[in-house]
Amino acid sequence: MSKRTVLAAAAICAAAFAPAMQAEAREIKIVGSSTVFPYTQAVAEEFAKTGGKAPTVESTGTGGGMKIFCAGVGEGHPDLTGASRAMKSSEKELCDKNGVNDVTEVLLGYDGLSIANSRKGTKFSVTKAQVYQALAAKVPVDGKLVDNPYKKWSDIDKALPDQDIIAYGPPPTSGTRDAFVELVFHHVCKKSKEGYWAEIAKDKKAQKKAIKADCTAMRTDGPFIEAGENDNLIVQRLDADPKAVGIFGYSFLFENQDKLQALQIGGTEPSMDTIASGEYGISRPLFIYIKNAHRKVIDGMDAFIKEYVSSKAMGDGGYLSERGLVVLPADKLKEVQDSALNAKKMAAVN
Repeated sequence: MSKRTVLAAAAICAAAFAPAMQAEAREIKIVGSSTVFPYTQAVAEEFAKTGGKAPTVESTGTGGGMKIFCAGVGEGHPDLTGASRAMKSSEKELCDKNGVNDVTEVLLGYDGLSIANSRKGTKFSVTKAQVYQALAAKVPVDGKLVDNPYKKWSDIDKALPDQDIIAYGPPPTSGTRDAFVELVFHHVCKKSKEGYWAEIAKDKKAQKKAIKADCTAMRTDGPFIEAGENDNLIVQRLDADPKAVGIFGYSFLFENQDKLQALQIGGTEPSMDTIASGEYGISRPLFIYIKNAHRKVIDGMDAFIKEYVSSKAMGDGGYLSERGLVVLPADKLKEVQDSALNAKKMAAVN
């Protein structure tokens, strides 16, 4: 990069922040995943206790957060975004297009996607295939892919409860929704050993196309209900309706164990141990993304990042693990801390 290009970039960044420099310094602004939100909120509270200016933390969903985060550099744009999946290539392209081309990716730890119901309801176990049959828009019946006909859990398997399928879950903008579809629907459609999906698998190119087209949508005929980005509302609805189940991150189950119980997936319940070991089959990584151009301009941003990645927050026994985060191994945590503190630019996204 030429000296002229560097100076031009610096001038653009300074101009973008000029209004903020003239006015009172604004607080750190953070958007993103509803799953990451409680962890970021906990760090924000701890940061404020130690004398920092409390950041503004908004739960927008992973996809919504990425759009806002990647919209530009400057006082009017957020400084960090939380994500319950890795940044997509299309989101990286949007960031680059809008001059957000120096970003650090921070792996926070891991989370299990919980399917749970009220403790007043029936506790039962399901397989990934049964969850797919209950909630996918299209499922195989007699060798053909058809609109989902199942109304009750017992329609899928007589060993399951004889009650209506009612599931509250996240909207399409949510990283939780993306992860759920990938880890449940796509997994089942790829691994099926018989019937429609097994036939499709004989042609890998056709399989990939078919999974994207026909193994991604949630049903829209009633049993699946979009409940927005506020997972606490799902918890309230489950408490009011013992026959319903909800889909959300493990942290919300962890925080509401007095009200909720997890459905076993393939005989395994989500826990710190089963998520960390991989025994629980619906788990995913959690991230924050940092806009490095803002670090030296937004007051307290470096100090906030230092608090976020500290061992007392993200480490074994740290206050984020007390809220349900499955923490990283010590060597990986050290790598993540070095990357965050040194503003390491993220690699290209596949």
